[in-house]
Amino acid sequence: MAAERVRALASQRAVVIFGASNCCMCHAVQTLFTEMGVSWAVHELDKDPRGKDVERALAGMVGRSPPVPTVFIGGALVGPTDRVMSLHLGGQLVPLLRQAGALWL
Repeated sequence: MAAERVRALASQRAVVIFGASNCCMCHAVQTLFTEMGVSWAVHELDKDPRGKDVERALAGMVGRSPPVPTVFIGGALVGPTDRVMSLHLGGQLVPLLRQAGALWL
């Protein structure tokens, strides 16, 4: 049930970040996307009454706990901060964002 909720939330926008309000790595990922001109949505699990269930589902998806931040682009799981940064440094993030309709440049 929580995994279905994750998929539904992840499909609502081109870029969706599951995070926590006090997470510095969540802030770093949000800043990266903002500086790239990408509009994103964030779901802060610590402010969600069902956040613990979502957190467990995300941990299973990414294979680590805590699983925040976890990024979805175009409804597809990209992963945590290290995966996003790796894609960015490798020049693969911009094409992925363009394909999802999150970036038009």
